[in-house]
Amino acid sequence: MEAFIQGLPKAELHLHIEGTFEPKLMFDIAKRNGIEIPFATVKEIEEAYQFDCLQDFLDIYYQGAAVLIHEQDFYDLTFSYLKKCADQNVRHTEIMFDPQTHTERGVSFATVIKGIHRACADGKEKLGISSLLIMSYLRHLSEEDAFKTLEQSLPFKAYITAVGLDSSEKGNPPSKFEHVFKASVAEGYIPLAHAGEEGNADYVWEALEILKIKRIDHGNNSMQDERLIAEIVEKDIALTVCPLSNKALQVVPDLKKHPLKEMMELGMKVTVNSDDPAYFGGQVNQNYIEIQEALNLSKKDLYELAKNSFEYALIGDDLKEKYLSELEAYYLKNL
Repeated sequence: MEAFIQGLPKAELHLHIEGTFEPKLMFDIAKRNGIEIPFATVKEIEEAYQFDCLQDFLDIYYQGAAVLIHEQDFYDLTFSYLKKCADQNVRHTEIMFDPQTHTERGVSFATVIKGIHRACADGKEKLGISSLLIMSYLRHLSEEDAFKTLEQSLPFKAYITAVGLDSSEKGNPPSKFEHVFKASVAEGYIPLAHAGEEGNADYVWEALEILKIKRIDHGNNSMQDERLIAEIVEKDIALTVCPLSNKALQVVPDLKKHPLKEMMELGMKVTVNSDDPAYFGGQVNQNYIEIQEALNLSKKDLYELAKNSFEYALIGDDLKEKYLSELEAYYLKNL
């Protein structure tokens, strides 16, 4: 199964670029930029990457992001992730980035996006990986702040496909961002949002009905509400599920209790993703490997998950067909 997963063509649809920051790269960039970090060695950073709730994770996450200052830093961060995609047969990736994490500490929007975009262009040319960008608003900040980010993004509209909503979910419901999402859609951005990770099913309803999202990031707590499950199935909205993230943040106590298989059986379109792989114990293939083992998924299940990742990607039909035919050929050859 591990070999099958390794070779399986797949897309990654839920990935925070700041969450790919490996301890060694963080250490090297901090040194390059002359930034003091509270860790003397790479090993100390690795030890700090142990936590058991979303807030503890976010604390170290923002601390790490603080060493990213120059366009080259964002390039190095992104290209390092894309090289890992190539190693795992990830053919396409949809990268979330958090501009506010950087602009609020004085790094310009242009610096962030130019570095990420340049790495994505090189990823296409040198590694053959297609990618697109999702600009995520931080939900613990105000809607007014999100509007400033929207404004800053407009000169770079050609680089951005979608908007998302992430960070601390509890107490920051989707409805808080109704107006900025409406304005973002008017600018041509596709609406997505994290919902139902820590928040209950009501948050997922709000994301669907108020923000009019086209894909649900996480969505675990949709399982609390049968009517919501029926709505998700009927509207054909995919969920970008992140098993190892769920385990690390105690969203599920154990992967054997993860709802992924049940979601599939109910007709929900599920995808497997790594979320913040540097922090949560594994890249996308490790997520596939561990959830396969925990839930005893078949090759057909794994094929369906990979198929969903391409079918619900925000890409044109021609590219979609190319990847789907690649996947099908691989599956039939390895049955």
